[in-house]
Amino acid sequence: MESLSAAMIVPGEGIRGDFRGALKSGRNRREVTVMTHEDWTQAAAEAHATHIDWFERRANLLVEGVMLPRDSGATIRLSGGVVLEVTGETAPCERMEAIASGLRVALTPHWRGGVTTIVRTGGPIALGDHVECLV
Repeated sequence: MESLSAAMIVPGEGIRGDFRGALKSGRNRREVTVMTHEDWTQAAAEAHATHIDWFERRANLLVEGVMLPRDSGATIRLSGGVVLEVTGETAPCERMEAIASGLRVALTPHWRGGVTTIVRTGGPIALGDHVECLV
């Protein structure tokens, strides 16, 4: 994992340079994954894993001060006009348990592991951008 202060979001690709977001067989529903700082902090505290950095979760974006939508079809808008459409929940995998015992379980309730999205409108993003969630 690599932590960046700025990136380019591209439809059909996700974050430029992230091979996991690239369109595969025309049906990728997981171009960009998003989670909140608040959910990560709460889950890490419950798993006694506060020493672990958020990017170990392997989410693409960490946002703060908003509640992510819990419904497919809702949108997340970032500064610069980037629009992401929620396609579902990012289910925590067994790798979370390998990082810290109890982390997978702590990330499971209430979509704490974040959301998967597809890119509806691409553009540049940067640390500190405004985030707005629309239902």
